[in-house]
Amino acid sequence: MSMHGGRLVARVLKNEDVSHLFTLCGGHIASIYDGCIDEGIQIIDTRHEQAAAHAADAYARLTRGIGVAAVTAGPGVTDAVTAVANAYFANSPLLLLGGAAPLEQQGRGALQEMEQVALLKPITKYSIAIHQTDRIPELLTQAIRIALSGRPGPVFVEIPFDVLIQFVDEENVKFPTQYRTTARAFGDTAQIGRAASLISNARHPIVLAGSQVYWEDASAALRTFIEKLNLPVFPNGMGRGTLPMNHPNCLPLARGAALRQADIVLSLGVPMDFRMRYGEFGAATRLIQVDVDAAEIGRNRAVEVGIVGSARAVLEQLTTAAPAVDFGDWVAQLQGVQEEKRTELAEWENSNALPIHHLRLARELNNLLDEDTIVIADGGDVVGLAAKVLNITQPGQWMDPGPLGCLGVGLPFALAAQALYPNKKVIVLNGDGSFGLNGMEFDTAVRFNLPIVTVIGNDGQWGEIRLPQIALMGEERAVATRLAPGAHYERIADAFGGYGEFVIHPAEIVPAIHRARASGKPAIVNVMIDPEGVSKADAVRAYVL
Repeated sequence: MSMHGGRLVARVLKNEDVSHLFTLCGGHIASIYDGCIDEGIQIIDTRHEQAAAHAADAYARLTRGIGVAAVTAGPGVTDAVTAVANAYFANSPLLLLGGAAPLEQQGRGALQEMEQVALLKPITKYSIAIHQTDRIPELLTQAIRIALSGRPGPVFVEIPFDVLIQFVDEENVKFPTQYRTTARAFGDTAQIGRAASLISNARHPIVLAGSQVYWEDASAALRTFIEKLNLPVFPNGMGRGTLPMNHPNCLPLARGAALRQADIVLSLGVPMDFRMRYGEFGAATRLIQVDVDAAEIGRNRAVEVGIVGSARAVLEQLTTAAPAVDFGDWVAQLQGVQEEKRTELAEWENSNALPIHHLRLARELNNLLDEDTIVIADGGDVVGLAAKVLNITQPGQWMDPGPLGCLGVGLPFALAAQALYPNKKVIVLNGDGSFGLNGMEFDTAVRFNLPIVTVIGNDGQWGEIRLPQIALMGEERAVATRLAPGAHYERIADAFGGYGEFVIHPAEIVPAIHRARASGKPAIVNVMIDPEGVSKADAVRAYVL
């Protein structure tokens, strides 16, 4: 039997249990589509290549496997670069397949010809071109192995048009099997012993649970460990939900106070980047850093103990090694801080003021959450405050861009989530600014009958930038941060055959979302929120500005 290169690509993806390919059409990659049809892989075509790659990123995060986007040559590849960069900094194993001009035409000024492999190298773990059809399975599986190994990350594979359309005999093609391991890396036993001793003898130890706890499916191991010692936990990134936010030891609002007083910080796959103030904790704080990537240990902050290993494996080792010490008094102290912060925010969460306060919108959304809800966060102030309120209880229930802070992921991430889990309720929380970046993907949701509900917190501005801009330079010099006030984004839903509502009263938020869900269509609920909401209360400013 003869198979063309596109079918070989699809067969490799099928062998990896990839169920969806995200793309925007282009002649260079048409044979990949043909192969996907034969292999039973669903093709979801977006309105922009960036959205296709964002969706593949989300697919990778939700499955803890490879997510795949295919884009045409030249501008197709460059359009996807932002999403690849976002996946790189979020450690998400995205496979971007890029078309290219036929080999015989390269160097002659072919249509959409440009240097793509070098362009992608700085923001991928691996970037190559395949120039022989019969080597597609070998080199593609190599790229997948690299994407999923160690600290996950994106890879780029360029395949020219003529390589994809050439036929080869199946019997002459080797499809690699058993080409990667699922083995977990256990920490050095001596370092485990040191870490267990430091934690057990500490007065104010805390645990930072990062994205690696999620990627390594370590939720159960985390819970066992922290409950054995009664330790406070603070989630980070995809770590949100690996311990339910309503667990008595999960105290996110008390993180600042905890870090100021902590004598031991156990960091589980949490980079010491801007989100952790580059590791600038208390002067007497000692850091135990666990990471699957040795190069991350000691970055920006000296470590007392550095353990290279899987978060899940190391947690299991620490649970065995550490005596059952109870830090209940320390946890109770932080629970008091958490309750104080929650009380400070409650006034705004319960406010009936118009326009609606950001925190009231967050509280109403929280009332809708259950275990079958996935929340995609895409915005500035409206998302930053919602993160303090939403009760995330499941791993993978919350997705945001990650440390690159890339806006525009909302609808693309939701496409992947709803396609993978058709019976779950997918909500996108957008700012009005971030919605504009990939809002046309509402059309994609309608075409594929994906009943995503997009909730837009509409304050007519890029609030996260505008409010500090006004504070620093005055309102008369606050330029490039205003958007159309009261814009009716919900009419986009009507235009494409979805469902839309315009909401100005807080009591109408939940009923509007219920009606949106009941419609069975992709929906936009456009909620007018207060442009000055963040600046009105010290309790709010402390979390955002």
